[in-house]
Amino acid sequence: MIRSIFCVFVLMLPGLAAPPVLAQAWPAKPIRYVVPFPPAGATDILARWVAEKISPALGQQVVVENRAGAAGGVGTEIVAKSAPEGYTILMATAAQAISETLYTRQPFSFARDLAPVGLVARVPNVMEVHPSLPVRTVKEFIALAKSRPGEINFASSGAGTTLHMSGEMFKLMTGVNIVHVPYKGSAPALTGILSGEASVMWDNLPASMPYLKSGRLRAIAITTLTRYPGLPDLPTIAESGVPGYDSSAWFAVVAPAGTPAAIVTRLNAEINRAVNLPDMRERFAQQGAIPAPGTPEELGAFIRAEIAKWAKVVKASGARVD
Repeated sequence: MIRSIFCVFVLMLPGLAAPPVLAQAWPAKPIRYVVPFPPAGATDILARWVAEKISPALGQQVVVENRAGAAGGVGTEIVAKSAPEGYTILMATAAQAISETLYTRQPFSFARDLAPVGLVARVPNVMEVHPSLPVRTVKEFIALAKSRPGEINFASSGAGTTLHMSGEMFKLMTGVNIVHVPYKGSAPALTGILSGEASVMWDNLPASMPYLKSGRLRAIAITTLTRYPGLPDLPTIAESGVPGYDSSAWFAVVAPAGTPAAIVTRLNAEINRAVNLPDMRERFAQQGAIPAPGTPEELGAFIRAEIAKWAKVVKASGARVD
């Protein structure tokens, strides 16, 4: 009796607290999975597939939320400023790596404020030309462009986008003088090259595949360092006389900086498991995507390399967004 009274008395003393309650196991509630682009695009589709597969394993629903705007900046800022508790994650893309130097004033830093969790997939871009352009290889294109400086137009989905920067990197690495024609989105850009307003384009492979198959556009190279398994006869730009050229769309899960390592490790394991499932690999193949499982450390190194690579291209192109 005396001991019980003493314990109550001690707990009521100023400056003393009751023993801590054991923290709930993560996750204890649904996880918000922010997609910083509109629904139905590749980023959204892949995120929903991943969410579908990891939700049962985590025992909580992973809810995809589209928060588009500012080339992905709106959704990225939401996650960057969220509490690092494992309940808000982002589907990041190459757009975030480009924006790190493209935007002169951002209220967050992709490199500083977000922690790498896991790379989901990479999607090759394709270098394609209008059939009227008399070239079938990268070397022939370079030779033609150098013989006609400033006369060949290349289409993109807009200034500062990955498609624009892919063309700028090609210019930087080859010394050709071709003219950028920005469109308001990838669909209008495709319309531009199909109509002949532009002669060349670097585009996400899935979007262009129907036109390549029909012969309305001609593929001359793939933009990744290795050939795409679905088009094994199409050479890479790197092996076609531009060594080191590597430009592709990629999709990765990141979380607010400071998210506990144990949560990052668990999420990474579930993402890797999901992208390796046979039905997921089949789905990815339909989108022209290549599963890319790996560790958070590997993703961190990859993101740093992407930021550095695109910073050089942004600087060389003179592109800036305030």
